[in-house]
Amino acid sequence: MKPWAAVVCLGLILLGGCGGGGSNSGGNSNSWQYTALGDSLAVGILDSQGGYVRRYRNGIATDTGKTVSLIDLGVNGAHSGDLLNSLRNNPTFGNNISSSQVVTWDIGGDDVLHAIDLFQNGQCGGADNLDCVHAAVSSFMSNWDAIVQQILTLRDKNSTIIRTMDIYNPFVARLMIQGTFNTLEPFLDQVNQHIAASAKANGIPMAQVHLAFNGPNGDEDPIAKGLITVDGIHPNDNGHKVIADAFRAIGYAPLH
Repeated sequence: MKPWAAVVCLGLILLGGCGGGGSNSGGNSNSWQYTALGDSLAVGILDSQGGYVRRYRNGIATDTGKTVSLIDLGVNGAHSGDLLNSLRNNPTFGNNISSSQVVTWDIGGDDVLHAIDLFQNGQCGGADNLDCVHAAVSSFMSNWDAIVQQILTLRDKNSTIIRTMDIYNPFVARLMIQGTFNTLEPFLDQVNQHIAASAKANGIPMAQVHLAFNGPNGDEDPIAKGLITVDGIHPNDNGHKVIADAFRAIGYAPLH
């Protein structure tokens, strides 16, 4: 190597730019990119601070001292199949995830909500009016497993803060009044058990949002706890803070 070239390369090495991954490959940079995926929760509708995603972004910066840029790819009303389709076919999703040090996603709430609406309208099908709920759970599980594999194909969990969450139930009080809580809650439990088992099997820490919102038995009303906004479905400011804090409590391994 010529002397001047050696000096230039030495300077680049000291700056982290010669012969190795750049700032997008690991946690040594002072700047991280955070890509958030999901539905209206990730969008943060009806929250004055932009939802748990922005709160979590701020929490990461506070806890780690990093400068964190956010790419929020949440979509209002997205079902698990919509997220999977975007991961497979939308280059924006793949490009941003592959260059991120932090990736989170929430999905499935709208899958469950749609099935509950059909059930309550008597349009779910089957002798017990539960066919659509069974179908929604089965479809979600298949989509979820494919979503996990897509994300892990795009980013290595050993060099990325990859996090997810389970699903809370905003309808506890209403379902109990209607007498359908014991009929429908087991389906949500099945969904959340699948999320938890998948997360554990793939080494992805999970924020326990259902526990925070609904308690250990799933029968606590998050509306009475002051976590749900006026629409009766989405978290309010307090609810989004609880979700963000649940993510923060997991820590920031493997990068910090």
